[in-house]
Amino acid sequence: MGMDNKSKAENKDKNTGYRYLAKNIGLLTVSSFSTKILQFFLVPLYTSILSTTDYGIFDLVNNTVSLLVPILTVNIAEAVMRFALDENTKKKEVFSIGFRYFLTSSSLVLFLLVINYIFGFFAQIQQYWVYIFLMYVIGSLGGMVANYTRGLNKIKTIAISGVIGSITSIGLNIIFLIIFKMGIKGYFLAYIFGGLSQLIYEAASIQLTKHISIKANKILQKNMLQYSFPLIMNAIAWWINAVSDRYIVTWFCGVAENGIYAVGGKIPGIINIVQSIFNSAWSLSAIKEFNAEDKNGFFSKLYNSYLAMMVISCSGIILLDRPLAYFLYAKDFYVAWRYVPFLTIALVFGALSGYIGGIFVAVKDTKIFAKSAMIGALTNIVLNMILIQFMGAMGAAIATAISYWIVWMIRFNTLKTHIHIKTFIVRDYISFAILVLQTGVLLIWERDSVVVYLIEGILTAVEVALFKKEIYSLMLGVKKKIKK
Repeated sequence: MGMDNKSKAENKDKNTGYRYLAKNIGLLTVSSFSTKILQFFLVPLYTSILSTTDYGIFDLVNNTVSLLVPILTVNIAEAVMRFALDENTKKKEVFSIGFRYFLTSSSLVLFLLVINYIFGFFAQIQQYWVYIFLMYVIGSLGGMVANYTRGLNKIKTIAISGVIGSITSIGLNIIFLIIFKMGIKGYFLAYIFGGLSQLIYEAASIQLTKHISIKANKILQKNMLQYSFPLIMNAIAWWINAVSDRYIVTWFCGVAENGIYAVGGKIPGIINIVQSIFNSAWSLSAIKEFNAEDKNGFFSKLYNSYLAMMVISCSGIILLDRPLAYFLYAKDFYVAWRYVPFLTIALVFGALSGYIGGIFVAVKDTKIFAKSAMIGALTNIVLNMILIQFMGAMGAAIATAISYWIVWMIRFNTLKTHIHIKTFIVRDYISFAILVLQTGVLLIWERDSVVVYLIEGILTAVEVALFKKEIYSLMLGVKKKIKK
């Protein structure tokens, strides 16, 4: 009788965990659908109006800013979210510490940009310095406010702000690019004002001015920095894994080729949308539901279901790669379809690494973030320098996939020190091998034919069969939800 009650309690806890995660995923899906999926369908607009060079310039500026934000703010935004979730901390003190780092870093960026504008050390930075500064301010403050809002558990606010930001960005893109024909400058402005509208809504919703204090809690600040410092290296390493290849491609192949390679990442962005939604919600659930023994199977079942969803999605994208490229990539950008398979495989391992990372966040073990990501980053740089010289941008795509796999493998092997999760490693590696086989088939037969799609379809069906248990479980859960 006691065991029955214990079993019921564990099932109840597991169901509560699923409901909390599902609720957050639902709200964040609204946000990400508006901000990312709709922008995904605007790719034909960008590729038909912007040149490959313009797109390459924006991509380099955007990725450079994304690197500077975590370095110059000591990645304090991550600590803001994690410590805001702790019940025994004063939320106001948490955000105030983060806000000070934002002000200091923004002042430094402005100073350096003005010096460069006066003396002209870097011509392209001199030309776009205002946009770079505004993107930095929106990126650093916007990320911090969003993380703080998430730490306050106001996920609905995040979702609504995403819709507002999306409508603003998309509307201004249409106005600036089509009506006023402003080119790359219009693309910069639409991006900036979209992020600004999102920031303003979040700040107004949580009454941000009431969360800023002049006094500093030195002990809390020290604890937050101890948490965030390893994440600086993690952020740098992930940046290297994700975008350093763009700089090396530009170096060896030119800005125009980088523009094509960057557009190649738009189709894999479908998986990136899914994993970003999931990981944003998952980090909250991992903290709330953490159990080192995983007695109710919550973490194990979720990991295997998530892996199944990522692998099958990747297989489907490889199957539909060329038809999607016909629809999305205009003119000179069409050849970018060749980079899609390996970049999509990379995002599968990135998604799985993110899942495991949620558990590391729950136990505040940020050192493994830095270790795994740095090893992956060093591998990425070495492989990029070697492969791009001989294979062009395709070498960058292969290097990215390998480095992401290494990060996942290190984190997966370290996971057992924190929690016991039941996995099926042989089956999982078979599924990864099939993805590589699909990629080989697509690249060998570059022309569309019935044979190619038949082989690709069979391989996708095999992937589905490998994960039939997880698919059945997901469908059963959805069925029960519909009945309720």
